[in-house]
Amino acid sequence: MPRVDYLGTPHKPKSSYSSNVYGMSEHAKKVLLAAPRGYCAGVDRAVETVEKALAKYGAPVYVRKEIVHNRYVVDTLRERGAIFVDETDEVPEGAHLVFSAHGVSPAVHAEARQLSLQTLDATCPLVTKVHNEVKRFARQGYQILLIGHEGHEEVEGTAGEAPEVTHLVDGVEGVRALPDFPEDTKLIWLSQTTLSVDETMTIVKLLQERFPHLENPPSDDICYATQNRQVAVKAIAPEVQLMIVVGSQNSSNSKRLVEVALQNGAEASHLVDYASQIDDVWLEGVTSVGVTSGASVPEILVRDVLEYLANHGFTEIQEITTASEKITFALPRELRPART
Repeated sequence: MPRVDYLGTPHKPKSSYSSNVYGMSEHAKKVLLAAPRGYCAGVDRAVETVEKALAKYGAPVYVRKEIVHNRYVVDTLRERGAIFVDETDEVPEGAHLVFSAHGVSPAVHAEARQLSLQTLDATCPLVTKVHNEVKRFARQGYQILLIGHEGHEEVEGTAGEAPEVTHLVDGVEGVRALPDFPEDTKLIWLSQTTLSVDETMTIVKLLQERFPHLENPPSDDICYATQNRQVAVKAIAPEVQLMIVVGSQNSSNSKRLVEVALQNGAEASHLVDYASQIDDVWLEGVTSVGVTSGASVPEILVRDVLEYLANHGFTEIQEITTASEKITFALPRELRPART
């Protein structure tokens, strides 16, 4: 059985939507539902870390930044006693502090130690992998070109591992803004985990044109869940007039899904936190809608969107599955069950 979270819905549901759009009238209203969608293993681990911390230590438990980029999740945890802060020095000395799934820099860890905080690290292991790559390549004398979005928490934490040799590349302008490195400079690129795969490879190509000796990392940094959700959207987008992506505006991977839908054939695509944000005007003249959700979105919000669409005549649902996800990550040591 999948674990049931505080929302009362499975984190990684199997297909519970059964219908057959084939053989329907060409004018019938249909929904193509992407799978996989919603919670990834890193988000699952991060949310459960806060839940378990509240259960073990009691409220309040402090969380630096949003544990994941989803309004509903943050608001629900806040109601249960989590206190979200922007900076570590806002936390009372000796209190419990959870670091978000996006990771933090060594400077933040050091500040937490100075305040004698009891920290729980909910950083996604795939983000930790990139942190470790930065440290390793910095030790080996590389200048690191980090592809990502300026101001994103993951980028700030990753770059903070070796700020003196890490250069942020934010889009095409970021490529142009890089200095002219000497030809004997060891260069390697890494990337934020939640980017669009296509966007990242476009930037890599531009970097390689400017720096022919640029080296590739030993493995792709784009996380499996980001890739899987984009592949599912690519499969659906050519078949629908409208793509609805459930996710928050500050969620990088959710915003990328909107872009991927538009780039791959959807006539329109919109990002919504809740079904109530859907504009009826979007559905005028539309007979096919795609639905997906970002990696930090609980399934209950998708169900609300499907109910909204059903109330507007979109009663036929076909779930399009392009991958199966079975990855799980262990909780921080402090919250694992004691061995007997």
